[in-house]
Amino acid sequence: MIRIALVGDFDATVPAHQAIPPALQLAAEALDRKVEATWLGTEGIHSLGDLHGFHGIWCVPASPYRSMDGALRAIRHARENGVPFLGTCGGFQHAVIEYARHVLGWHDAEHAETAPEAERAVIAPLACALVETRAVVRFVPGTRLSEAYGEPSSIEGYRCRFGLNPHFAKELMRGPLRLAARDEDGEVRAVELDGHPFFVATLFQPERAALQGHCPPLAKAFVQAATGQR
Repeated sequence: MIRIALVGDFDATVPAHQAIPPALQLAAEALDRKVEATWLGTEGIHSLGDLHGFHGIWCVPASPYRSMDGALRAIRHARENGVPFLGTCGGFQHAVIEYARHVLGWHDAEHAETAPEAERAVIAPLACALVETRAVVRFVPGTRLSEAYGEPSSIEGYRCRFGLNPHFAKELMRGPLRLAARDEDGEVRAVELDGHPFFVATLFQPERAALQGHCPPLAKAFVQAATGQR
């Protein structure tokens, strides 16, 4: 059994939350594996013990989370301990914040949604909000994301108003955090971490494909990585 922690505050009305369990099930079937997904509310993540026994961590959409500290604690655990990690939408945003704070030492790195006056808002309002829209994403060759899709691009769904602040993008991605995908205007839409078994974060919501009965390629790659962790 592959055990996956879904880090976020479950809301049955959120399309992405509806999509993630079937996305994992479709991935499990494609790989002939069994997957058990457990929702972990961010307010309940107080220590590494709360994350013990999981073979993969998916930080899910629908932020701001009830506890940013809980979400960041889960992301940091995955990053530092080689646990396969997938972050989508809010998960992408918080993966960037966690990296900025704990790898780059930017202790004042913030999310403009919850700290609008922050000087170092690494996550800032998008120039054009992406709410219930679909758009082309172009993958960087040689990335795990590109390998998962096996195509140079894909049309993906979004529901977000915040993304990576372009002002900090170059400095954020000078080290092991690397660009994995852009949109057609060149804006960052995904990142991944070199030197980690599987650490991928996307601003788009690939899980939405499952609502149409299609196995999301990234969910399949994530479950495959979690299988290796097991």
